[in-house]
Amino acid sequence: MTLRESETVEFKKSTAELKQAVISMVAMLNKSGHGEVYFGIADDGRVFGQPSGRMTFKDITQAMVDNTEPKIYPKVETRNIDGMDCIVVTGDGRQGPYFAYDRAYVRVGESDKAMSSHEIEARFLEKKQWLWEKELSEKTLSDVNEKTVREFMRKAKAAKRIDFDFESVQIALNKLGLLHKDQLTKAAEVLFCDENSMEVQAAIFAGTDKLTFLDIKSFKGNLFTLRHEAEVYVESHMRWRADLSESRRKEIPEIPVRALAEAIGNSLCHRDFSNPKGNEVAIFKDRIDIYNPGLFPQGVNPEDFFTGHEQSVLRNPLIAETLYKSKDIERWASGIKRIHDECEAVGVRVEFKRMKTGFVVSFYKPKWEEGEGLEQVGQESKVESKVKSKVKSSEKVVDIIFKNASITVPEIAGLLDMSTAGIEKIVRILKKQGRLRRVGSDKGGHWEIQA
Repeated sequence: MTLRESETVEFKKSTAELKQAVISMVAMLNKSGHGEVYFGIADDGRVFGQPSGRMTFKDITQAMVDNTEPKIYPKVETRNIDGMDCIVVTGDGRQGPYFAYDRAYVRVGESDKAMSSHEIEARFLEKKQWLWEKELSEKTLSDVNEKTVREFMRKAKAAKRIDFDFESVQIALNKLGLLHKDQLTKAAEVLFCDENSMEVQAAIFAGTDKLTFLDIKSFKGNLFTLRHEAEVYVESHMRWRADLSESRRKEIPEIPVRALAEAIGNSLCHRDFSNPKGNEVAIFKDRIDIYNPGLFPQGVNPEDFFTGHEQSVLRNPLIAETLYKSKDIERWASGIKRIHDECEAVGVRVEFKRMKTGFVVSFYKPKWEEGEGLEQVGQESKVESKVKSKVKSSEKVVDIIFKNASITVPEIAGLLDMSTAGIEKIVRILKKQGRLRRVGSDKGGHWEIQA
């Protein structure tokens, strides 16, 4: 078998290099949260084998525990590699920065680099921020939006990521790990309480900077509401074109909707909640910016995630785990890759930018007015334009209901800035088409979207 070192794998010819092995383990945990050290393999991958015994295992474990801070408790085992017994030491941990022999190290490629005081300070700051979601909230169970919890449970059950039914808000949040001795955590507050510190500012600007704005709005509410309102705002204010080259009309957005939704969801999930600054959605003449007030993790670059092989670094693991259960995000750092792949597939340029105050995903608009970005687009008459408007409104209604099956007609009207009568007309058409049905009463029931 071909063996090689990496950012999570280190080779040592023998246990005579035990001190350097401890340093390598610390460096790998500080970089990726996981590391493996192989005793009995040379740097070039040649296997020599390493005699093992009870005392050998004990010496390795003792060296790891005694000379690291926070303490690393490794798994030590014998593994047969190319017909020879080698000792493999595995470590996992995200409680860093980790120190070995009073120094902090980080993995760079296949080498162990001593961390600077600035890097160590940044790691401690990140660690402090990660603890925010576990702090106790001043909100109580009565502040929780039960309808939002029920809708979350419906989506999580449909995704087969939870296996329990809704009994009460308290039981649900407790099973989700969002309570501490029946008190809400800060994670529970931003996820399910309508009144919290979160805010999303959305604006349309006349040019390519923030000098002149054409529209500005501020959204407040729980995380699920904010995500939905931000998505609707962007989709309602970006350009769409109709491809009439085939028998069936095809609506095409200037930016892939799935990529925008992913960027908005990630910006809310991975933001720095200890930072009072809000998230931002900015629509410029040439691009759409999704701003997240949370610094990108140290030691990795956005481009590292394009391959899908980089380990995820979660600032808010409780919130991320909850959103994963309802399929609002996916695990394992796949968000950046999906955004990149969606945009690349349609030729839309996207940039991931580090800033001193946060992180921005910029989607650059195609130059449709110059004939770029869309092929074989037919011309529309005034009648077709009206039809398009109706189709677009009905699709928005379906999308809103898909994301919140318990939403009411007046609430839909408010989100789309339309009259209640107008929404009721669209609902009647959707029901007649067999695409929508109502289950239960207007107040306590829910919608079902038909295939």
